[in-house]
Amino acid sequence: MTAQASAPHRPDPSVETELMVLGAGPGGYTAAFRAADLGKRVVLVDSAAPLGGVCLNHGCIPSKSLLHTAKVIRDAGGLEGVRFGSPQLDLDAIRAGKDRIIARMARGLSALARQRGITVLQGHGRFTSANGLQVAGPERSTAVRFDKAIIACGSAPVRLPGLPQDPRVMDSTAALALADIPRRLLIVGGGIIGLEMAQIYDALGARITLVERMDQLLPGADADLVLPLARKLGRRYERICLGTQMHFLAATDQGLRVRLDDKGGQIEETYDRILVAVGRHPNGANIGAEAAGVHVDARGIIAVDAQMRTNVAHIFAIGDVVGEPMLAHKASHEARVAAGVACGQDLRFDARTIPCVAYTDPEIAWMGLTELEATRRGIPFENFTLPWHVSGRAMSSGSGDGLTKLLIDPVSRRILGAGIVGACAGDLIAEAVFALEMDADAGDLALAIHPHPTFSETLALAAELAEGTITDMLPPSYSRG
Repeated sequence: MTAQASAPHRPDPSVETELMVLGAGPGGYTAAFRAADLGKRVVLVDSAAPLGGVCLNHGCIPSKSLLHTAKVIRDAGGLEGVRFGSPQLDLDAIRAGKDRIIARMARGLSALARQRGITVLQGHGRFTSANGLQVAGPERSTAVRFDKAIIACGSAPVRLPGLPQDPRVMDSTAALALADIPRRLLIVGGGIIGLEMAQIYDALGARITLVERMDQLLPGADADLVLPLARKLGRRYERICLGTQMHFLAATDQGLRVRLDDKGGQIEETYDRILVAVGRHPNGANIGAEAAGVHVDARGIIAVDAQMRTNVAHIFAIGDVVGEPMLAHKASHEARVAAGVACGQDLRFDARTIPCVAYTDPEIAWMGLTELEATRRGIPFENFTLPWHVSGRAMSSGSGDGLTKLLIDPVSRRILGAGIVGACAGDLIAEAVFALEMDADAGDLALAIHPHPTFSETLALAAELAEGTITDMLPPSYSRG
């Protein structure tokens, strides 16, 4: 990206505006754009340039670019009856391709901000009062006085105590910079970020050890969704350690020495790099919110009501800073509510479900109730699971180990939740989200004609399984008449 495209607007040392948005990630820029469309004068503040926040610059987008590269490498090596030579990796070109995608999308956001007449300030913003913010920019400081504000300051990676300040110890941002490919990489954390980073570095040639303190990868997801992924990774990675704690021992010229403790004992290993992916913490404690009277709890979370208002009526908060789930698509929907309310509309954030996706291979996606949650809350459900070996599209694409499942209310037959593991799961789950939001029952989904052969058919077939009308496999109630 050119210097001209990334340079922030240079405003006067003092700015007055109707709405100030603090943070320019998916939540922040969506809120700013929507408020401008509704006629407000808007100032958008972010500590970094270009626009897009962590998601665009250091998270969602660069990771998906690298995951695509990793998938092509894996697919080329596993295509039945076709043999390719070993991939020749040019890290500089891989990084450049990733960076071009980020730059192009960032230029688009900057153009949208200019077209809407939004003033963009680069610098760290801290509240000075309930109507004031000081922005410490790279060259000068700017005071912003606002009528209303939306806090969208995001989150930062959790850093484990006891680890050294050593460049070989990475968070997800450093890992996505792709400085080099270590011979041996230890990834601490078996959640979505850890698993996605593991798949990238594994495909690029690193030997992966994955450590998770819980007894399952993707804690919180149902075990049957995780099992196909766990089986595949178990064949590829050097070691997967569940129910395991990592204790750092020493940083040496030969590598980073650690001790891994599990129920079976202890082992000591040396790794070239360590990636810490144990979660993120909200940035609520870093913005001087107390000067505005906004309450921030000990975890850095700002509590809000259904209109995204904080305890200060004219100040709103959205995205990671208001708590789990820390997902870009949640933030952007909250942003539309906050911007609308700030502009006089009567809106509420009332999503019945927020889908989660792990962009692993195979992908895993779920929405609504999980079996774990339903069981914990004592909610009755019936589970209808369709194995993908009955799907022609899945089998012909090498995805026969996937599955689609629906959780159904035993009385109303309405859809309570859904889970998918397999190719395109992150795209397929959207249909289940829509079905739940529209209060659909299994019959509605089964009667909707899906194209054949497609992965989307598996949702209809799972619904037919629930209805007892499936012909592609024997229904549970089958008895030969």
